[in-house]
Amino acid sequence: MHGDDTTVPLLAKGGTRTARLWTYVRDDRPFAGGAPPAAVFHFSRDREMTHPNRHLAGWQGILQADAYGGYNDLYRGDRDPGPASSALCWSHARRKFFELADIKENARKKKPAHDISPVALEAVKRIDAIFDIEREINGLDAGSRLEVRQLRSRPLVDDLHDWMHSERDTMSKHNPVAKAITYMFKKDRWEAFTRFLDDGRICLTNNAAERALRGVALGRKSWLFAGSERGGDRAAFMYSLIVTAKMNDVDPQAWLADVLARLPEITASRVPDLLPWNWQSSERSKAA
Repeated sequence: MHGDDTTVPLLAKGGTRTARLWTYVRDDRPFAGGAPPAAVFHFSRDREMTHPNRHLAGWQGILQADAYGGYNDLYRGDRDPGPASSALCWSHARRKFFELADIKENARKKKPAHDISPVALEAVKRIDAIFDIEREINGLDAGSRLEVRQLRSRPLVDDLHDWMHSERDTMSKHNPVAKAITYMFKKDRWEAFTRFLDDGRICLTNNAAERALRGVALGRKSWLFAGSERGGDRAAFMYSLIVTAKMNDVDPQAWLADVLARLPEITASRVPDLLPWNWQSSERSKAA
């Protein structure tokens, strides 16, 4: 499962405060899994770790997310019903090097050429080689993905690990490149970054959750704030419906209009027929 969160302005006395929208996404399509994609959203007034603990109470599995410490309680060995496993996002790690090696952006900011880090450039090149393999195996079953990763990706990752260690040893800990390397090597992080090498279901990135939140980021340009916590909860509920519909290639407006019209007369046993992935199938069968 993928997890992420983003900021939402919440109306407060004298102005607004920064609240959060959290999302948790199931998307098995990269490894040809059978479960339909879905996203659920939650609203909170702050970013305390109590929120993911509450959202995922009773859940156990692999959580692909960023390195936000608020998820750490989920990985505790004494957690009930058991610890979740962390899988960290390589896009986040790559971005830290890319920002130090972005020639166009440095030129736009009129920074001198010596500000471009050759070590950061090399790191981006090495990470991109891993991404190239992932593009080739996207959509294959988990077993096939794992086989390719063991054969081709693991040697690249092992070389990257040794190379970054040797480069960091020559730098001050305050060097921006050293900080980018340390981001990957902090306690237990390398294990979480490399978990994809041992499980074909795990993605290299957390892009599924970031895509789910894209509508929230765009929406902030159209609406000013959530008027209350209740309004934030309603927004989270609607985002869950709309994003899940889109993930299943269903027009949210058409789906919601049809479902709301049919709900008063449908029996409880038929409610699953109205889920986006089932509704899509029934509509296609009618058209046929």
